[in-house]
Amino acid sequence: MKPSEGAGRSALPADGHGDKAAPNTLADGGEAAEDPWKECMETAVQLALRAGQVVKKALTEEKRISTKTSVVDLVTETDHLVEDLIISALKDKFPSHRFIGEESTAAGSKCILTDSPTWIIDPIDGTCNFVHRFPPVAVSIGFAVNRELEFGVIYHCTNGKMYTGRKGHGAFCNQERLHVTQETGIRNSLILTEIGPKRDPATLKLFLGNMEKLLKFQAHGIRVIGSSTLALCHMASGAADAYYQYGLHCWDLAAATVIIREAGGVVIDTTGGPLDLMSCRVIAAGTMELAQSIAQELQTIDYGRDDEN
Repeated sequence: MKPSEGAGRSALPADGHGDKAAPNTLADGGEAAEDPWKECMETAVQLALRAGQVVKKALTEEKRISTKTSVVDLVTETDHLVEDLIISALKDKFPSHRFIGEESTAAGSKCILTDSPTWIIDPIDGTCNFVHRFPPVAVSIGFAVNRELEFGVIYHCTNGKMYTGRKGHGAFCNQERLHVTQETGIRNSLILTEIGPKRDPATLKLFLGNMEKLLKFQAHGIRVIGSSTLALCHMASGAADAYYQYGLHCWDLAAATVIIREAGGVVIDTTGGPLDLMSCRVIAAGTMELAQSIAQELQTIDYGRDDEN
């Protein structure tokens, strides 16, 4: 795989050098005895690559499309195929582990995070992009133990970039270390978001009102790319300063949260409090100052909770 092609402004470490993963870091794995989740992480990377090839091939083929919560909340046969591929392989290797998958949850499985080792999977993030062959499409695999996120793997299926993060070990794109920007205010920031599946007039008014508030503070711009996981990875790489959204789910957020935190950023609730993975809302930023500034301006859009479905 090619190394990451730079990380944007304010993204280099203090010594000015983009450092690759050093020996004994996550990129090399360390000793299994010292790293109990080494095998899990390696398995996630390999499965993300395998799933990504399935998705990339399917991009060029005809698709059977159906809907879930709304006419714009799309799902395809490939979503189901990829999730089954990932979960089946993981169950064979780690039979005692638990699983939360986007399509499993849509089909009625409970979305509950326990203390058990738990895989949190989005088989295709950016399904609408996938349907239209728009490039930002990703496979996302997060892993939690004792309800704490341990690592995340996100594979950009169309350009071969593999984003990884492991608690205490840093965040990387194709083994190039990631660093967030240090912007502290909304003014001059590039901010990312996603629209969400609700399109009723009241929700759209709140969504557009939130964008308007941030633009009035002279944010350089607001971008919507159609893949929350990749938008969060762009933020982790320093290509944007912040991200916020109402209506994303734990499988959109789990892997990316680890990557952002390990790149030096923060991930919080839209109220300004600690992140609640099941709350369907988030702010991520390179600095706490910027995250809190955004939190003060947002009007809440209620999407319920993942663990109440």
